Amino acid sequence: MFFLEIIIKSLSIIVPLLVAVAFFTVAERKIIGAIQRRRGPNVLGIFGLFQAFADGLKLLLKETIIPTSSNAFLFILAPIITFFLSLIGWVVIPLKFGAVFCDLDLGILYLFAVSSLGVYGIIIAGWSSNSKYSFLGALRSAAQIVSYEVSIGFILVCILLCSGSLNLTQIVISQENCWYCIPLFPAFFVFFVSCLAETNRHPFDLPEAEAELVSGYNVEYSAMGFALFFLGEYANMILISSFIVILFCGGWLFPFFGFESSFFLVLKCFFLYAFLFGLGQLFLDIDMTS
Repeated sequence: MFFLEIIIKSLSIIVPLLVAVAFFTVAERKIIGAIQRRRGPNVLGIFGLFQAFADGLKLLLKETIIPTSSNAFLFILAPIITFFLSLIGWVVIPLKFGAVFCDLDLGILYLFAVSSLGVYGIIIAGWSSNSKYSFLGALRSAAQIVSYEVSIGFILVCILLCSGSLNLTQIVISQENCWYCIPLFPAFFVFFVSCLAETNRHPFDLPEAEAELVSGYNVEYSAMGFALFFLGEYANMILISSFIVILFCGGWLFPFFGFESSFFLVLKCFFLYAFLFGLGQLFLDIDMTS
């Protein structure tokens, strides 16, 4: 029964997350299309909502091509590591008081460690591909992630001093009277920018520069290898959005009247995701038109 309970809890996190990733990718493509005066996905389903599932099925049915000069074992292992690390970070994310898979006292350090381990999947992918474009993209991505983790670490110390705990549930409860994004707005802004760099979003998308590196560290990947990198990248975006909401925006707490619900956390996470990555796309369009 214990293992059955673990499996049910795991699926209750993984399945909604993958569905959310699918719909978030469609939403982002629709937003980008609207900014650029295009329709975006509009064929499969109402307003093209099922386009992501069609893309996933296409990648699942495609043949996995492994370059002859690559290290086949590490080449296959790299996207699995990236996808797995993007999922295990959700273990300590509380959706409501008590609604968490594992309520660790050192939840912030756990998330910090998991995000740091993500560098290994990228480096392994770039090196095992035996391609100079992949290797350069992996080096740039690793250097960017490691460098911006310094600023994230200092800001987490500020949160620790204000809340007196590294437990994510206690951090949310400590914001009952005032969200930390108000008194710690400069730290919130720096953390916001650092998270853009952590997730390789514009204007920090140098590791995936299509002009000089074709596609970065995953240029040699196709089929399910590319799909796992894609899912891991977008799952990390949603994870980072929920992390910011918990640290600075009160988690599941409503700003007034003492209301609390996991719906508020999901809603704030959605708006932060749209702002975080829609803003980056807006800057990209400004750069293209200037």
